[in-house]
Amino acid sequence: MAFKLRILTIILFIFIVLESGCKKRNSPPNIIFILADDMGCAQLGCYGSRYYQTPNIDRLASEGMRFAHAYSAAAVCSPTRASILTGKYPARLHLTDFIAGNPQDHYPLSQPRWQPFLPLAEVTIAEVLKEYGYQTAHFGKWHLSPEKTPPGSLPFNPDQQGFDAHFVTYKPSGDLAQPWQDAETDAHNVDTITSLSLEFMEKNRKKPFFLFVSHNTIHDPLKEHAETVEKYASMSGVSEPENHPVLGAMVERLDNSCGRIFDKVEELGLEDNTLIVFFSDNGGKHSNAAQTPFRAGKGWLYEGGIREPLIVKWKEVVKPGISSASMVISNDFFPTFLEVAGAEDFDNEPIDGKSFVPVLKNPETAIHQTLYWHYPHYHDGSGMVPAGAVRSGSWKLMEWYEKSLLGETEFAYELYDLETDEGETTNLAAGNPEKTEELAGQLRKWRNAVGAQMPVINKEFDGSRN
Repeated sequence: MAFKLRILTIILFIFIVLESGCKKRNSPPNIIFILADDMGCAQLGCYGSRYYQTPNIDRLASEGMRFAHAYSAAAVCSPTRASILTGKYPARLHLTDFIAGNPQDHYPLSQPRWQPFLPLAEVTIAEVLKEYGYQTAHFGKWHLSPEKTPPGSLPFNPDQQGFDAHFVTYKPSGDLAQPWQDAETDAHNVDTITSLSLEFMEKNRKKPFFLFVSHNTIHDPLKEHAETVEKYASMSGVSEPENHPVLGAMVERLDNSCGRIFDKVEELGLEDNTLIVFFSDNGGKHSNAAQTPFRAGKGWLYEGGIREPLIVKWKEVVKPGISSASMVISNDFFPTFLEVAGAEDFDNEPIDGKSFVPVLKNPETAIHQTLYWHYPHYHDGSGMVPAGAVRSGSWKLMEWYEKSLLGETEFAYELYDLETDEGETTNLAAGNPEKTEELAGQLRKWRNAVGAQMPVINKEFDGSRN
């Protein structure tokens, strides 16, 4: 009898272990998406910087995959954020500028009547993941409501777009009368965003969750703890154009935040079943620091404005310490997270992005041959004028809409071979008319397909730019 009981106990034990393993394997992965603001590749050690100190983000790269050709769908924040949440090109959404944009109309072209907020009718990734059993949270910068602050922002805030928990933060101003604006007390809310994220992870550790950690840093105004700034001011390389001591201090606080989140994942025993993504909404501001080796920065469709750091860790899928040259864009997060969550049967209106899960499994996989950008606006901060761009393989074409719409077609295009000239220093358009026309045709066809809004000739323009 004792022998039979022992056998039954052993069988029961094996069944429990196997059942536990099945549940673990079948449980949808947690998704942690960390979004920096105005950060280019030049501000990270794992992308080559010897000045900026990012040991935690570098560790993520050593444990996951680093992308060399990742792009934001726009060179400014709101359109990129909309593309992440919906999987659609900003041109399709007609949300093509930062909110609220530039209202002035004293330019050669008049901008179209664009969509200056994310409509509630748009289905977000948070809404879909909720349907598949995920707890969802968004902490930090939102910038998709028609107004940034209450009460005008409230009807369009994250809780109206599928997020169970949310807390919206704002960049600081110059108002030193407000204690939270002080550089010595975390003016950009990095620590607040991080603490809320850790609390959410702790509370939902036994459920699948989607956590969107949306930082305001390293966006202007440049503010940080004086002692940390001084450390970077005395470091070797501070005189290089891509380095800035205040940015160094801001990047360090951001990196510390990432480290706290990564450590929490391990502490909660979630590392085996959590996808962690680090990305930025657009390139860094060139007037603050050069985006070496890329040209220009935030606001511009040159690589400095749209080429972004992207690091992905998924322990069960991604081999540690590898890189991929596959082109991906911010539209791709929506379908990627759907596949990760096992929600591939989701059926909605056209999605422009493609899942890059195949790339995570095999870094040699190419999911895109061609990517597109459309910016029919004038960006006051950078000086960018209306333009579009297309990248096909290593070739990249830019079209300047003032020139093409006003009949100066021989000056309307710039063509670069990014394989040999990633700094976009040599315009090859004049010597490659066939390739130029081929890519210009692709860009026109794409604009028609997504219903892109074009600027129009401003008949009131008097020839001066005030």
